[in-house]
Amino acid sequence: MNAAAATERSAPTAAATLTLADAADGSRVLTLAGRLEAYSIAGIWPEARAALVDAPTRRIVIDAAAVDYCDGGGVAMLVDLLRQPRSSGAAVAVRALKPEFQTLLDQFDPHAFTAPAKAPPPQTNAVEEIGRATAQLFRDMRVQVAFIGETTEALWYAVTHPHRIRWKDVWYECEQVGANALPIVALISFLLGVILAFQAAVPMRQFGAEIFVADLVGLSILRELGPLMTAILLAGRSGAAFAAEIGTMKVNEELNALTTMGLDPVRFLVVTRILAALLMVPLLSLFANLVGVLAGGLTMLSFNIPLVTYLKEVDSIVDLKDLMAGLVKTPVFALLIAGIGCLRGLQTETGASAVGISATRAVVSGIVLLVAVDGIFAVIYYILDV
Repeated sequence: MNAAAATERSAPTAAATLTLADAADGSRVLTLAGRLEAYSIAGIWPEARAALVDAPTRRIVIDAAAVDYCDGGGVAMLVDLLRQPRSSGAAVAVRALKPEFQTLLDQFDPHAFTAPAKAPPPQTNAVEEIGRATAQLFRDMRVQVAFIGETTEALWYAVTHPHRIRWKDVWYECEQVGANALPIVALISFLLGVILAFQAAVPMRQFGAEIFVADLVGLSILRELGPLMTAILLAGRSGAAFAAEIGTMKVNEELNALTTMGLDPVRFLVVTRILAALLMVPLLSLFANLVGVLAGGLTMLSFNIPLVTYLKEVDSIVDLKDLMAGLVKTPVFALLIAGIGCLRGLQTETGASAVGISATRAVVSGIVLLVAVDGIFAVIYYILDV
């Protein structure tokens, strides 16, 4: 018995075969035999489709009486043959398929797999394209205004009801936005200070005015570059993360679940991220200012300017007004970074690339708005003589 069983197990699997014949009624008969499975139908599937193409006006009958086995691959081949577009009176039919295999085939409607004809793309002129772009711009502005109103109301509610704030989530976001961003902020600030000091010291060395590099580095880092570069880094890091997180939740319909449970997504998700950004962006800007100024001092050591002399020169030219001129911007930058990131996440559509598109839009629009707002602050400082 064991030898017989071993012989049965070692017997080769019956391969699928296809035979073509012409019937007396003018139809063409495709006789299938053997095992219709994923490994055996690769050779006969193209032949079967070619037989249908060769007889576009003749009725096709697929005789499956000799089919011993049929799995999902075999059913896929049969459905593909049944769904081929044919002329009137030249239909494809399957006969004599065993009941258990016929039950599997009946679960599928071949016509449902027919690809619909693609409509030709509509022809549009330049005026229509401009109109569509303008309408989309106004729709986006309306959504942004509505989001600003919802966020303002949610923040006011959080301020007046601090016990309703999910502080555990706020501290978690603070860690993601602040503590985890320290290495990249330190690296960029250090390189920024080194580049500024070196590029300024080389031409000033011709006039023996290397000491004034401290004035340039101190004022530029504290007033402009420290807060702005920190905000741009966070827009690319945290803003994209906010958009991706909320966008993924929307694609997975988790936002709909929150709404069903009576939770406002803006209060539940947006407020915590905005609060974390408001707390962390000023602190990161202070850290960036410190690292950038010290990097400039280390660079000046190579030009025979002691670190103490460099720091005294920075202290003589920089005062509290310059420090505050840079830090005043940081809350606005924080609102832009977190707000734009969350808005793009809430605007995420369906599709495989939707989350990536939202993250990209968050980074691009965030950086553009940061630079624009920084320019507005520069004009205001000029008018106020700050």
